[in-house]
Amino acid sequence: MAKILVNDGISAEGEQILRDAGHELEMEKVPQENLKDELGKYNAILVRSATKVRTEHIDAAPDLKLIGRGGVGLDNIDVDYAKSKGIEIVNTPAASSASVAELVLSHMFALSRHLIPANLTMRNGEWNKKQYKGVELDGKTLLIVGFGRIGQSLAGKAAAIGMKVIGYDIIDVETEYEFTKDLDGALGLADYVSLHVPSQKEYLVSEEFIAKMKDGAYLLNCARGGVMDEKAVVKALDDGKLAGLGVDVFEVEPATNTELINHPKVSVTPHIGAATKEAQARVGLELATKVANFFAGKGAVA
Repeated sequence: MAKILVNDGISAEGEQILRDAGHELEMEKVPQENLKDELGKYNAILVRSATKVRTEHIDAAPDLKLIGRGGVGLDNIDVDYAKSKGIEIVNTPAASSASVAELVLSHMFALSRHLIPANLTMRNGEWNKKQYKGVELDGKTLLIVGFGRIGQSLAGKAAAIGMKVIGYDIIDVETEYEFTKDLDGALGLADYVSLHVPSQKEYLVSEEFIAKMKDGAYLLNCARGGVMDEKAVVKALDDGKLAGLGVDVFEVEPATNTELINHPKVSVTPHIGAATKEAQARVGLELATKVANFFAGKGAVA
């Protein structure tokens, strides 16, 4: 039996798997500032994106055997240091792919058909029927930068509504869709560019990146906030280089960049890419199964 701190919540299904396996769960969240003092009581900690598990927390928890992340990215965990201490790291890379892909499409529709300003002005009693002339997604070219699970899920959904899909990745990917390793060339062809890459030390989307994009293109970021230079993007929106931005993730969260958030060409959500009932259930089941298997000596892979 393991003592497990479930610090950012887990689905009821996931919780039941762990309890049925005989593990002791602490479901009450430990604030980040108290985590160093409390983590030493546990053999495992399960987090999402809110809780950060850094070197100092790992050093304070000599009995820690596993860190589980409900989601794809591991930016909030010092993975290499944890592994050097023999701590298992597990996450759920497949569970939220469909939900994130659908959110990207939601932003694309919202921007292309002016759904947000049309909704807000109607609530103010306005009837601006002629003002909101949109564009169709059917027939447009979508460049997906980062062609992993989420990118490929988005590709299937976008192709189903008639979009031409181009996938880009730094590694070769076998796919039924057009695939390129020439990012610069693809940027000049795409009407929509959607980011699906991990956090990086340098901005992927910089002034230079935007300059290579097609004039009047739309940018979507439901990946990681740190991959996009928010100031450069706002400038590109202001001068018309970009027609719109759909964004779910930010350099600082909770987001404080009001210039970006309140921009009339932006469709914005508060990091809800995986926030669907279905995704949360899958995340909980996948994570709990991996944790239960690990402590049962079966290995973490479900």
